[in-house]
Amino acid sequence: MITLNVNGKDVQVDADPSTPVLWALRDNLNMTGTKFGCGMALCGACTIHIDGNPTRACITPISAVAGQKITTIEAMEGDAVGKAVQAAWVKHDVPQCGYCQSGQVMSATALLRTNKAPSDADIDSAMAGNICRCGTYQRIRAAIKDAAKTIA
Repeated sequence: MITLNVNGKDVQVDADPSTPVLWALRDNLNMTGTKFGCGMALCGACTIHIDGNPTRACITPISAVAGQKITTIEAMEGDAVGKAVQAAWVKHDVPQCGYCQSGQVMSATALLRTNKAPSDADIDSAMAGNICRCGTYQRIRAAIKDAAKTIA
């Protein structure tokens, strides 16, 4: 058993220490908001926060995050920055298929925690590696800028 702190609560996970956090969340804890995309940390669909830093859950073993704070998309509604990002996502009609959106929101939230007024280059850099197959990148950028105004 490995103890993980997920969204502010300590939980026990009965899994091999090499199990990726993604599968511990989805299979052991029934938290399906974090998505499996590529399994190689290339698409960003599995992005979560580890101690506030955006991290790809598909390649991060649970043994590497024991004792650290794991935050998932499920906690964003109760987070002021995350809530502002989600509201901006809706306002700007960002999601189409929606599959990548939890990872996109997690990366955008991490950006706005450290940069309250990001430039286009800042947004592009922070969101690099978050792939949207529907191509909503311009709406993502607009939503991030709008969320930044809301939390300023």
